[in-house]
Amino acid sequence: MLQISNAVSIADSEVELNAIRSQGAGGQNVNKVASAIHLRFDIHTSSLPEFYKERLLASNDSRITQDGVVVIKAQQYRTQEQNREDALQRLVELVRSVTRVEKARRPTRPTRSSQRKRIEKKKQRGNIKSMRGKVDS
Repeated sequence: MLQISNAVSIADSEVELNAIRSQGAGGQNVNKVASAIHLRFDIHTSSLPEFYKERLLASNDSRITQDGVVVIKAQQYRTQEQNREDALQRLVELVRSVTRVEKARRPTRPTRSSQRKRIEKKKQRGNIKSMRGKVDS
């Protein structure tokens, strides 16, 4: 049972975990041991509340497929158990991230003094560049 919040949790049966071989360097061990974990979680058939499902499907995350399946590949650690924990933790973080509401940005305008300083610096820089030309004798 993955605990998302006090009221929301994901049952272990909803998460599909497969052990696969890790990519990259690792010597002889990498060819023998399936230590990476491939996690699949179907959003549509899950027991998550509709709010979570809608926000997950609307999010622009590359780990969510067109069919609404979350795919996470964990291969950071050498042991399968650590990779399993890492994949589950990343799933929990993904689901929690959709509940955070970004604060609306209020557009601001630059102050008059900052505008004046900017123009003065541009003029100063332009004067420096204009002095770089050929010297008339």
